[in-house]
Amino acid sequence: MKQIKLMLLCGCAFLFLHTNAQLTNAYKDTVKKAEQLYYSKDYDRSARTYSKAFALNGGQATQDDRYNAACSWALAGEKDSAFFHLLKAARDNKYDNYSHITIDSDLNSLHDDARWKDVLAMVTKNKEAAEANYIKPVVAILDTVYIEDQRYRRDIVQLIKDSGMQSQVVQRQLKLMDDADSVNLEKVTKILDEYGWLGYDKVGRMGALTIFLVIQHSPLAVQQKYLPMMREAVAKKQAHPANLALLEDRVAIREGRKQIYGSQVATDTTTGKNFLLPLEDPDNVDARRASVGLGPLADYLKSFDVDWDVDEYKKELAEKEGKKE
Repeated sequence: MKQIKLMLLCGCAFLFLHTNAQLTNAYKDTVKKAEQLYYSKDYDRSARTYSKAFALNGGQATQDDRYNAACSWALAGEKDSAFFHLLKAARDNKYDNYSHITIDSDLNSLHDDARWKDVLAMVTKNKEAAEANYIKPVVAILDTVYIEDQRYRRDIVQLIKDSGMQSQVVQRQLKLMDDADSVNLEKVTKILDEYGWLGYDKVGRMGALTIFLVIQHSPLAVQQKYLPMMREAVAKKQAHPANLALLEDRVAIREGRKQIYGSQVATDTTTGKNFLLPLEDPDNVDARRASVGLGPLADYLKSFDVDWDVDEYKKELAEKEGKKE
């Protein structure tokens, strides 16, 4: 049975927490509900739940939660509220992720509004200030690499759902994606071999994320070569543990081992249904995910239309392993 491995690359950037604000437990719990509603595509309720979270925290919010609230408001068709949060993120939280905001399809409905240029101008200014001490030639390369890495991935999951894995449109998209990956890999491995695994202090969080994404999408031998380098970067707090967890899972699956954090999902090309690839100790997966900054597995799998039932999963996994013996 031919499979394709998929990794969630959500329009909103949930992988990072970037704030000087103190966050109450009520805020964190309410943001979690807002994220769940976003994944369920209940955008209006998601947006209003974000606003509730901010109110519970005295109006303070993380940069990414502000941005994610804007995504939900935009998808709910509320442009004024979307721009309110985008401008707060740019003005108060110094949001500087220009590469992401310009390709995020969640915000497409805002592009024809005059306020969009104001937002981009602020983000550009923030980006320039943040990069004052970065290795600028490398940052410039990684900016273009990120765009190319995401260009063909943004719609691939939906294309597979709509047209099927073997359809011409999907196969064409996969070919374009593979070609872009090859070019990006050459650029990123050249950087890694010259500088090592560059972190937040040298290329910023977006640059660090881009390096991870390219390695995550590379052949197994490349992943095995640079995995120890990323582990060292995480130990020095120059890369995000959640990203490392995804790479650890992908390498484990490719080496024929069970994944640890449940990040790797595949599609049955016969039925078109997604399923979770083999997972070690499923009873305690959420504790492991929480330890690296990942949310509950059930919430993650909703984005792939997979219902998580740990007892049912253990039963199905045991049956599959029994057939292999």
